[in-house]
Amino acid sequence: MKQPRILVADDDADAVLVLSALLRDEGYQVRGVHHGAEVLDAVFNFAPDVVLLDIGMPKMSGYDVARTLRERYGSARPVLIAV
Repeated sequence: MKQPRILVADDDADAVLVLSALLRDEGYQVRGVHHGAEVLDAVFNFAPDVVLLDIGMPKMSGYDVARTLRERYGSARPVLIAV
């Protein structure tokens, strides 16, 4: 069975660290990023099933990231969960 992949995206490094540790303990593959542009790269390279997305990131907000992912991937995008 494929181990689910979760991308944690938050400009707060501590939030990424804590959420990532909790999810790894539950058996998920996890990658953490801190900026909107990193989310776009990680979705392409890591291919997460779910993205826990901070809405209030600077420069490229979570709203901007979600819009871009919808445009690029349509319904094939990962599940997006606002944090």
